Amino acid sequence: MNNTIHIHFIGIGGISMSGLAEIMVTQGHKVTGSDIKTSDITDHLESLGVTITPHSKDNITTDIDLVVITAAINENNEELKYAKELGKKIVTRAEFLGDLMATYEFPICIAGTHGKTTTTSMLANILLHTNNNPTITVGGIVDSIGGNIHIGDTKYFLTEACEYHNSFLDFNPMVGVILNIEEDHMDFFKDLDDIKHSFTEFASLIPKQGLLVIEETALQNTPAIKNIAAPIETFGLSKTADWSAQNISFDANACPSFDVYYKNEFVFHIAIALTGTHNVLNTLSAIAVCHFLDIPVAEISKDLIHFSGAKRRFEMRGKIHDILLIDDYAHHPSEIKATLNTVAKYPHKNLYVVFQPHTYSRTKTFLNGFVDALSTYGQIIVTDIYAARETNPGDIHSRDLVKLLQNKGTNSIYIESFDEISDYLLTTTEPGDIIMTMGAGNVNQIIDTLLGKS
Repeated sequence: MNNTIHIHFIGIGGISMSGLAEIMVTQGHKVTGSDIKTSDITDHLESLGVTITPHSKDNITTDIDLVVITAAINENNEELKYAKELGKKIVTRAEFLGDLMATYEFPICIAGTHGKTTTTSMLANILLHTNNNPTITVGGIVDSIGGNIHIGDTKYFLTEACEYHNSFLDFNPMVGVILNIEEDHMDFFKDLDDIKHSFTEFASLIPKQGLLVIEETALQNTPAIKNIAAPIETFGLSKTADWSAQNISFDANACPSFDVYYKNEFVFHIAIALTGTHNVLNTLSAIAVCHFLDIPVAEISKDLIHFSGAKRRFEMRGKIHDILLIDDYAHHPSEIKATLNTVAKYPHKNLYVVFQPHTYSRTKTFLNGFVDALSTYGQIIVTDIYAARETNPGDIHSRDLVKLLQNKGTNSIYIESFDEISDYLLTTTEPGDIIMTMGAGNVNQIIDTLLGKS
C-alpha cells in the first residue's frame, strides 16, 4: 500500500465497499470494481474515474494487485474463483478496513447491535465542527458529510464496527464503543453467548492506552469484558454509570433534553434534535468518546443540539394532505419497540406503520419478538419479507406474523405489493395522521410513491 497499486473491489456498490474504494482513489491507487446493479453510489465512483462493470471473470486482469470482497460474495462468484486461479491476493472488506485504520493515530470503532450509524454520524458531526478532520466511513447517508464517506487527515479514523461474520475482529481500534449487545444475525451466531464472546474479543483489541465506552447493562451482562487491557467507561440512565443522563424531558416533537453527569458530577445540560430515549444513550456514548479526545464540553453541546441524524433513521420525508411521512431503518424487535415508543410521543392522530421484515432467518428467529414489538402502538401493515442475501426456505411468511399480531388484538393486515399499500394508505389515512415505513430493505420506496401520487 506504500506504492500505487491496482485494487479491484467485488461488490463495489455496497455502502462500506464504496467508501473504501473512494479512499483508495484519493490516495492515488488505480481502482476498479464490479456489482450486480448500478446506483447513485456507483455513478459517483465512476465520476471519480473508477471503472465498474457487471460480475465477470474478465474483470480479473493480470495487472490487478489486490482483490477485495464483501461477505455477500460467495465462493461460486466467477470473479473470485478466477482471482484464486490466478493466485491474486484476496482480502475481505473487514481485513482491508482493519489494515487501513491501523495507519491512523486514533481509529474509533462504533459497535453494537443497534445505533451504530446514528452514533457514528453524531461523532462525525462533532469532529468536523470542532475543526478536527476525521476520515469517516458510515453505513448511511449523512448530510454533514454529503454521503457515506469523508476523507480527512491521518489522525482520526471513524467507522462502524459490525459484528456480522465477526467482521469487527479484523479491526484495529484505539477507541471502541459498544452501544448494546443483543441477539441478532442468528444465521451466523449460535446463540447470545456466542455473540457476547465476539463482543468480548472486539473489546480485547483495544490497547491499554485506548478506551472502551460501553453501555452499563451490556457490561453487566458480559462480565468477561471487564478483563480487557483497556480502560472502561460506562454510560446509561442509571446514576451508577460513569456517564449518565438525568432529568430527561421531551419536547412536543419527542426530542429529549437532559443533564449529563460524569462520575456523579454535573457536566452540562443538553437538548438534542434526535428523538427517543435510545438517542439519549447514543449521545452519552459520543460525549464519552469526545471527552477522551479532549474535545471541549461546550463544543460537544453546541454541535449535538443541531444534529438531526442519518438518512433512514426516523427521517421526516415530508407531508401529503397534512399527513406526515416518516421512514425508519428499524428491523430488530428492540429497534422497533424504541421507534414506536418514540413516535407515540410525536403529535398526531393515528399511526400507520408499514413494516417490511428483513430476511427469512431473522423473521423466523424473532417472530415472537416482532409480535411483541409491533403490538406496541399503531395499525400495522406488513409487506412481503425482504430476502436480501437469502433464498426463501418456504417455512415462514409475513402472513404468519400478521396472524399472530391479530391473535394478540393488534390491528394488522398483510398487503403484498407496494402499489396496493400506497393505494390503501391514500384512501384510509386522514389529515393529522402519520405514515411510517419501517425496515432495512426497500420499504422506503412506498414513501417515494406516496409523494409522487400526491
